[in-house]
Amino acid sequence: MSKIINKKRYWLLLILCLLLGIALWQRNWTVYLYTQAKGGLNVAFNTRPLAEVLHDPKVPDSLKARIRLISEIKRYAIDSLGLKDNPDVYQTLFDQQGKPLVYLVTAAEPYKMEAVEFHFPIIGNFTYKGFFDSTMAIQELKVWKQKGYDTDLGQGIAYSTLGWLPEPILSSMLFYSEGKLASLIIHEMTHGTIFVKNEHETSENLANFIGEYGAKRYLKAKYGIESEEYQKFARGKEWRKVLVTHLNKSTLALDSLYKTFKPEYTKTYKDSLKYTFIRKIVVKEDSLYAQLSHKPLLSSKLKNEDLPNNAYFVGFKTYHSKQNEFEQIFEKQFRGDFRKFLEYLEKRFE
Repeated sequence: MSKIINKKRYWLLLILCLLLGIALWQRNWTVYLYTQAKGGLNVAFNTRPLAEVLHDPKVPDSLKARIRLISEIKRYAIDSLGLKDNPDVYQTLFDQQGKPLVYLVTAAEPYKMEAVEFHFPIIGNFTYKGFFDSTMAIQELKVWKQKGYDTDLGQGIAYSTLGWLPEPILSSMLFYSEGKLASLIIHEMTHGTIFVKNEHETSENLANFIGEYGAKRYLKAKYGIESEEYQKFARGKEWRKVLVTHLNKSTLALDSLYKTFKPEYTKTYKDSLKYTFIRKIVVKEDSLYAQLSHKPLLSSKLKNEDLPNNAYFVGFKTYHSKQNEFEQIFEKQFRGDFRKFLEYLEKRFE
């Protein structure tokens, strides 16, 4: 009997040593996964069921109306667009207390339009790395900067687990315009309906296209094409289309510039050529905005005093480079029949 117990202890000790060895070998990932799990549990244990929030007399009626609006948009996306009905999505509320929930780190080659890809078990590769902890996000940013990469730090506007876990409404979402809110909700529900593994750019472009299409259709159905709600969203979409076209062309042109760089060019000279070109992109954006007949109150990161770098452009590319491709398939191949388009996508990416 004692021999059996000793044998069990031996194997238990061996397994613990192996786990400890892996943890030490992959120390950075171990710490990262621990903090992500901790952040996820914080969200899970600090959400409130919507029924409780809606019956709370301390919650303003205006915010309760926004919560009901999210449920309305979700129902429209299920019934009219055919997106997957996940009963665990948007059934609770998480109060961010005015702070971002998730920080997103993007890194890119300094003289090539190529993002660093971060690999995650099961869910695949992504062109950004998310953090609940802002200090860890900044540390990650510094690591890539020290390696010579261009970097960008953004904030997540929604909390997505790709349908794997319950996803709450974030308190910041309650202050978005109805059009932006509809676009965001439908975008996230698209991820839960169609999962494009290891093709992050394709996944985000697809969700963006369906999000904007669905929001426009929702506003048209609810308010009518002549309504201010619909027209306001349409004006914003007009500007976004102009901006996307401009930045997609500019990204390709900037990458072409990098390909002309010779080995003997110094970093100072390459940076001079690079940022002179980027400044022209910013100036061109200003002139395009000035030409719009209706000027939406939309901003771009290009307005910042500090010029953007490759990390910004590859981040933009992740969400916008293929939208026109999906629009053409939708219009030409399926003649605007969204149900058939969705069936095609589900088969293509199954």
